[in-house]
Amino acid sequence: MPDTSSDTIEHLQLEIVPQRLLKPETAQALLNGILGLEGVIRLFVHGPRLPGTVPYGPAKGTAMTHNSRRLIEIEGNMVELVVSVGSIRLEVEDADVKEQVHEICEKILPFPFEFREGNFMLRRQTVSGYARFGPDQNPLLVGLTDPKGKLRDQVCILKKE
Repeated sequence: MPDTSSDTIEHLQLEIVPQRLLKPETAQALLNGILGLEGVIRLFVHGPRLPGTVPYGPAKGTAMTHNSRRLIEIEGNMVELVVSVGSIRLEVEDADVKEQVHEICEKILPFPFEFREGNFMLRRQTVSGYARFGPDQNPLLVGLTDPKGKLRDQVCILKKE
């Protein structure tokens, strides 16, 4: 299986965990601030799903409205927020970018948050990912998708290079 890591260099992976779920306005400001930095390689938001329809029970399939499920503007693109933002995981080039991300978090988040460095995303393709996507999977998508899920429902690519 070929090496499909983002680069041959090991990049820093960060996790931002706010003490509360973020409102769409706060999430939009934070994501735009982080993505405006040079050196951010990839980023994803994590949190509880906000379904568009009732998933089970007698009202299954009925449209469901939720205040947090709405369109937000990220880098000039309109993106539907389908999760309540509970944490943000990202990969950056170096420690300078890490410090800039931390400063943005302190400026935008009005409440405490945890800022961790570690391994939060896969660096190489797994066997099930290889079986699903093949040897030519985009290295930026490694570890960001569920092999059993539908790709169009999971990943929104904002930067095209």
